[in-house]
Amino acid sequence: MSETTAEQAVRPETREIPAKDIGGGLALLLGLVGLLLGIGTIVGGAALGSAGHHGPAAAVVICGVVLIIASFIAMRGLNTIAPGEARVVQLFGRYRGTIRTEGLRWVNPFTSRRRISTRVRNHETPVLKVNDAYGNPIELAAVVVWQVADTAQALFEVDDFEQFVGIQTETAVRHIAIEYPYDGHEDGSLSLRGNAEEITEKLAAELAVRVRAAGVRIVECRFTHLAYAPEIASAMLQRQQAGAVVAARQLIVEGAVGMVEQALARISEQGIVELDEERKAAMISNLMVVLCGDRAAQPVLNTGTLYQ
Repeated sequence: MSETTAEQAVRPETREIPAKDIGGGLALLLGLVGLLLGIGTIVGGAALGSAGHHGPAAAVVICGVVLIIASFIAMRGLNTIAPGEARVVQLFGRYRGTIRTEGLRWVNPFTSRRRISTRVRNHETPVLKVNDAYGNPIELAAVVVWQVADTAQALFEVDDFEQFVGIQTETAVRHIAIEYPYDGHEDGSLSLRGNAEEITEKLAAELAVRVRAAGVRIVECRFTHLAYAPEIASAMLQRQQAGAVVAARQLIVEGAVGMVEQALARISEQGIVELDEERKAAMISNLMVVLCGDRAAQPVLNTGTLYQ
């Protein structure tokens, strides 16, 4: 999935904006003062009633009750914002902004506020069985570190942003697994086992595009489990061992050839012995057997000559 295709498929309609909020300390103080004034007004009205002024007393008591109710309503706009969280503000269903400032804040008391965490989170996929680029069944699992970057998109663009991240993570892991082989048998080709860093970077880039509609930022991706499926694990182990043996033999042969060349050159330079082509061939054969054999050579004493 390319970035252009993903952006064309999902175009977010809601973007995060700051909410119109003020410091909650002053609002709390005014609310408490309003409560005290309301209580004092009711007490004063009761005193007027006991003095025989029933008409003014009722009006004063009603004013005190209204003042207390208004103070309670105003104090409902207070919000305590902890570090690593935000409040998404809605007024009669419409998005009015997000509060990110830590501490005690006050907004319109008739709005509803939804808490959303902006802390960094982990999501670990279960072990998934997929086929790699060569069709071999493998087991793969990954952990994704992510964070909510846009609270409005997270709440309003997708149904459940946590579930959305989980599903998209598994989809991206499956997709990246079928793009590359478990082991690379060609020089310069990427493989899941040999190029885990590069593959996880590509996984993070693809996943970032997939979850952009939910307002989520991908921090990091890592493979936590990578293995052949049990039904082919033994066969693949033998294949890996055979490849290691072949590579070791190639290295041994290259070293042995260099040593033989050096030995012949030294003998020729120092004039230790004159070797014709047949004697050179015999020496090369003996040296290659000794140097390339996987067991200790058994010396054989020749009491005659090479030609007898």
